[in-house]
Amino acid sequence: MHKDPITISLPSLIHRIGRESVNQAKVIAVEHHCELKRVRRSRNWALVGEAIKVQSFNSQLNSVSQESFAYLSKKISAALIVHADKLEPLEAKLIRLITETPSITLAELIQQTQCTEVQARTARFEADTW
Repeated sequence: MHKDPITISLPSLIHRIGRESVNQAKVIAVEHHCELKRVRRSRNWALVGEAIKVQSFNSQLNSVSQESFAYLSKKISAALIVHADKLEPLEAKLIRLITETPSITLAELIQQTQCTEVQARTARFEADTW
């Protein structure tokens, strides 16, 4: 579930930050195992990658003091809010669900998080020892 790639739409990216900045961002994206690419032959762009890797890419953009990346970083940050559940490690998510609703069943945990029964049982045990 956490390995599913997310796609962030970036309309008119070159018009907003310039071709040179887009080329630099593409190189940084590849370093973080993401892909910044044009959507077919349109002027729209998309960033594709696992949520955690997109988040690390965004952190790298923020660390580069280049104001042209501010727009790109703002769009990525806004899109990551929607995918916040994918940024949380599975173990932490399981324990959070168990502590929020102690009466949750193993089947419900498995269904909500797409984890295995062993992972759900381990998380239940970990949450009980807290």
